[in-house]
Amino acid sequence: MSGLSSPLLLIIFLACAGLIWGAGVVLSDSTDVLSRRLRLGQALGGVILLALATNLPEIAITTSAALSRQVDIAVGNILGGIAIQTAVLALLDAAGVRPRRPLTHLAASLTLLLECALVVALLLVVVMSTQLPESVIIVRITPGGVLIAAFWIVGLLLVRRARRGLPWPGGGGSPPTPETGGDEAASAMKRGRLQRMGLGRAVLIFTVGAVATLAAGALATLAGEQLFGRLGMSGVVFGATVLAAVTALPEVTTGLASTRLGDYQLAVSDIVGGNAFLPVLFLLATVLSGRAVLPSAHHSDIYLTALGGLLTIVYLIGLVFRPQRQWLRMGPDSITALVLYAVGIAGLLLVPS
Repeated sequence: MSGLSSPLLLIIFLACAGLIWGAGVVLSDSTDVLSRRLRLGQALGGVILLALATNLPEIAITTSAALSRQVDIAVGNILGGIAIQTAVLALLDAAGVRPRRPLTHLAASLTLLLECALVVALLLVVVMSTQLPESVIIVRITPGGVLIAAFWIVGLLLVRRARRGLPWPGGGGSPPTPETGGDEAASAMKRGRLQRMGLGRAVLIFTVGAVATLAAGALATLAGEQLFGRLGMSGVVFGATVLAAVTALPEVTTGLASTRLGDYQLAVSDIVGGNAFLPVLFLLATVLSGRAVLPSAHHSDIYLTALGGLLTIVYLIGLVFRPQRQWLRMGPDSITALVLYAVGIAGLLLVPS
């Protein structure tokens, strides 16, 4: 890669981004079919399968960066990915919601509140793990990575329990909102298309999409690192901004598809659930690199952790208060999140690495 010209590196990077975008669509559909055919539904297996499918670019980048000992890029991509994917909710609010109501008004549920709380809890564990000594690592495993994975599994079990019902009025589901705004024709077409897809074809499509996404993610990391490094961008900033934006493309695609069908809870849950999964990749990065990744985190990494948690809390508050008014086709929570994200990324440039 180092011998290639900058224009060629840009073409490779953009081509990989396009491949990740397109693969995200087929992965979403095939994951839905696999969940139905294997009767996973909302069970733990289905949630894990969905998390793996939507976060394959991050898995590929973490693997590639860890094996090449460029863990700064992996850490920046994971934490920056949480921040930018939370900001994607503002895009869904502005472009995907049919009725004139904010996204959090239509999607509000106690289950989503629990998922947001899980993300914040995992980010707090990340901060705690950065304060441990780098020498505390046994057989390529650190206490922080194990604790994050354990928290994630327990959180999934709690979310699964919440979806079955909670001791609150309405059982934890969304409040009655007659203005769903879903495209019934599109919904019927999608159901028919997925019903015609057999299990064998779904497995094949999922496998091809996964391999393409993994390859594109790894290649995008190598090309982007060389290209943006020549522009003076550090690995942390590159991973937290440009690379994180590319890896968020599948969430944009699936989120817009869900909002078009009027399934606003699914749109929010896919993004928040994916954010909850991302910190688990620190365990993968530690095992592959043989280094205590989190204890060696920079100031900018802790900064990004706080930014991701702050943005999540903004939407958590929005889900509680369910705002009804919009400005610029967005609710006040989405506007606040966009402003905080812009200010946060600008401030990232001032943080010492």
